[in-house]
Amino acid sequence: MELAINYWAVILATLSTMVVGSIWYTPKVFGTRWAKLANVDMNRPGSSATIAIIVTVVVSFVSAWVLAAATVVVWHAFGGSFLLTAVGTGAVLWAGFTAARFITHDAFEGRPTSLTVLNIAHELVTVLVMALIIGVWPPAGTV
Repeated sequence: MELAINYWAVILATLSTMVVGSIWYTPKVFGTRWAKLANVDMNRPGSSATIAIIVTVVVSFVSAWVLAAATVVVWHAFGGSFLLTAVGTGAVLWAGFTAARFITHDAFEGRPTSLTVLNIAHELVTVLVMALIIGVWPPAGTV
C-alpha cells in the first residue's frame, strides 16, 4: 500500500485551523467565556501571541498530515467513501486522543468542566473541518 497524501489538502486543512480558531475564540462567539474560564487577558499585546500562533501552525500541519495519512490507511483497509472515511477517522482520532487527553489533563489540573467542554468542542470542530477538506480532496489515484 502506498501512503499517498494530498499535501495541498493538508496545507489547506492546516490553514483551516486558524480560521476555525479565529472564529471560535472571537469575543462574540466563545472568546469572552474562554478567556474568563482560562484566566486569559484578552487585552494583552498581540505580539505576545506570536510564538503561540507559530506553534499552532506547526502542530496543525502535523495533525492534518496524520489525519490525511490515517484516512488513507483506513480507506485502503475498509474502502467506501473517502469523504466519510476522513470524517469517521477524524472523529475517532479526536475521541481517542484529543478529547481523552484534554479530559485527563484538565481533571488533574482542576480546570472547570465548562472550559474542558469548550476546548474539546473547539477541537472537534477543528478536526472535522480538516477531515472535510482532506475527504473532498483525496490524493490522486486513490479514489
